[in-house]
Amino acid sequence: MSDAAHAAPMRRKFLSRGVYILLALMACGTFFAARRFIYGIGAITNLDNQYPWGIWIAVDVACGVALAAGGFTTAALAHVFHREKFHPLVRPALLTAALGYTFVALGLLVDLGRFYNIWHPLLPMMWSGNSGLFEVGMCVMTYLTVLYIEMMPIVVERFMGRVHLPGVLAMLNGTIEFLLRLFDRTLGRVMSLFIIAGVVLSCMHQSSLGVLLVLTPFKMHPFWMSPIQPLLFLLSAFAVGLSMAIFEGYFAARSFSLEQETPVFRGLTRIIPVLLLILLTVKVTDLAVREAFVHIDGGLETRYFLAEVLIGIVAPMILFLLDWTRRHPGRMAFAAALVIGGVVLNRINVFLVAYKPVYMQSRYVPAIGELAVTAGLIAGLIFIYRFLVIHLPILPAAHSAAPANQGTEVRHA
Repeated sequence: MSDAAHAAPMRRKFLSRGVYILLALMACGTFFAARRFIYGIGAITNLDNQYPWGIWIAVDVACGVALAAGGFTTAALAHVFHREKFHPLVRPALLTAALGYTFVALGLLVDLGRFYNIWHPLLPMMWSGNSGLFEVGMCVMTYLTVLYIEMMPIVVERFMGRVHLPGVLAMLNGTIEFLLRLFDRTLGRVMSLFIIAGVVLSCMHQSSLGVLLVLTPFKMHPFWMSPIQPLLFLLSAFAVGLSMAIFEGYFAARSFSLEQETPVFRGLTRIIPVLLLILLTVKVTDLAVREAFVHIDGGLETRYFLAEVLIGIVAPMILFLLDWTRRHPGRMAFAAALVIGGVVLNRINVFLVAYKPVYMQSRYVPAIGELAVTAGLIAGLIFIYRFLVIHLPILPAAHSAAPANQGTEVRHA
């Protein structure tokens, strides 16, 4: 079975009450982002020399990269390990990954003081082999390009043979049709190379994000100051990537009145507990070797750490092992949500809770502008996701209403 099997655009009205809420959040985020670019980063944030990063790094970048892991994990299952039954999850996961990484880049633009220099890593003269961020930046840029290439067959399938632009744009019909047919002839021959490259690049930068805090040993709480933090980041990305596939698939099916992919979800629930057990074993062993258990007390760090482990790892691992959970897609989605929440909490813990400046005067609390920009970015991602699944063959629609606009021409919007 290919990823295209039973995939079709959704016959749905785009605007809804939820879309209007997304538009309001996007407008609010855009307002504060405009203030940031006009008046400087200090105009809307509580960042300072003691706390040079906040939720824009912890949530928009670190969490965004982790939650976009569904793209490479599902692609690896379906195409590298040839687990055919997981093919229906690949296209939605790839779209989420492509949008996730795109919005990570947009969030990084807002966070960087000199945002206009974000293109510098493209120049060999600017490279620094001693920088952990350099490796992350290069891998993310390359992987984002790979994701766009992996999305091209969806665009080709939707529009090839249907390009009829109106008016003066008609002069582009031949060129666009030629490009679509060229992609159709060539991409299939080399797509396996891009899939493998995507898996490798993802493993590299998912782990490299964990390197950043290893560079600040005297500013980190012992719970998270681990030399194997890169490995922990990678293992958690494996688990949360497959959990995102369940979570996203469940709510997408509910939103568009599709039949739930319960058998496919059930297959993932046999893999995720193994990944969570490996993550838990490595984490506990690391704490024991470093003798970090002595730091357990009633403090803020202990509470956040225990919540991360018990709610984000132990609880979903047990739930996924129960037949009671596997019999209902909503219960599987709830267990997947716990994994997602645990990874989000882990990234917030590592980048915010665990981090303390040497001469801390007060704790960092995100400003309204930071929260608004983050909410606007998340809303924008969901908004574009809805638009694309309505117009492109992404979601499996074999049991839904008839596919929309299968023969629709490409027209000027």
